[in-house]
Amino acid sequence: IPDFDAGYADDDDVDEESEEDEAAGAGASPPRGGGGKKAAAATTSSGGGGGGMFSFFKGLTGNKVLGEDDLADVLEKTRVHLISKNVASDIASQLCESVRAGLVGKKLGSFRSVSATVRESLEESLVRILTPKRKIDILRDVMGARQQAKRPYVVAFCGVNGVGKSTNLAKTCFWLVQNKFRVMIAACDTFRSGAVEQLNVHVRALNKLDPVPEGAPPNVTLFQKGYGKDAAEIAQIAIRQAAEQGYDVVLVDTAGRMQDNAPLMRALAKLMKVNRPDLVLFVGEALVGNEAVDQLSKFNRALVDNAEPGTTPRAIDGIILTKFDTIDDKVGAAISMTYTTGQPIVFVGTGQTYTCLKKLNVRTVVNALLK
Repeated sequence: IPDFDAGYADDDDVDEESEEDEAAGAGASPPRGGGGKKAAAATTSSGGGGGGMFSFFKGLTGNKVLGEDDLADVLEKTRVHLISKNVASDIASQLCESVRAGLVGKKLGSFRSVSATVRESLEESLVRILTPKRKIDILRDVMGARQQAKRPYVVAFCGVNGVGKSTNLAKTCFWLVQNKFRVMIAACDTFRSGAVEQLNVHVRALNKLDPVPEGAPPNVTLFQKGYGKDAAEIAQIAIRQAAEQGYDVVLVDTAGRMQDNAPLMRALAKLMKVNRPDLVLFVGEALVGNEAVDQLSKFNRALVDNAEPGTTPRAIDGIILTKFDTIDDKVGAAISMTYTTGQPIVFVGTGQTYTCLKKLNVRTVVNALLK
């Protein structure tokens, strides 16, 4: 899967272009008839106007030690800027606080070094948040489960209503089939009308895209028991049947539920507790800001609080961010979600086709936030 790179402009490129323009202006001959003074004045008034977030630093003088007063207004504007990019307000405040702590007391030599130092500090904090503390390599783990444990690798998808769980499950299934794995989809959304039929449509489409020889078992199959049944039991039977039939992966589709619905959250925790999936993926929208933190933290807390006593809770392991192609440079949900759990963004959904599933390019997101 290629990295998602929206081609956002890098602020460093903008700074370099501004410097080149200033150099060209300094070397040009002034117009005749006294126009040179006016041109010089215009250049002085607009010089160094690289624009963007870092224009806040134009008032700072060189060769000074940065103090609290120097950074207070700047960091407040930075906080507002991050919130405008859909970073949750609490997380934007904490991020600015970490930048402040790193910059107070630093001696800077010139305006250019101020801009570079502040940008570097922000970049370091953002990259540190978005860079996963552990690498999730699904293909390697699927191979390990098949070769060493002789069992299917189980991935459970959870999230709120309407974020695209089933669609992105189908995209993940397509990716796995392209990597020569056989997949069983467990239809554990027994509440939403049409959920099983939706998965059945995906299964037929995926098998048409990658047909097998006549008489051979399909690469993708759907295990379902209809509606109104116990989701944990359906997943358990599906995993057992997938092992007997030699499937490599089981993808468990769960019902969408709001994070404040306690009975449904307990049912989700039961499914995780009974089946112990290898990977739990939270599917969330890239369009939300503060709401993303509330959704993710409450899902995670429900899984931990309802875990079997004396066992390791099956909390959320990673995140799929959907509708990432609709947000332009407002990519703050990526920061909010990874900051909340410390878990990585495994994939981002970037469109309506099965191939529209990408890996997140950390530098692209950071450049978009600082744009």
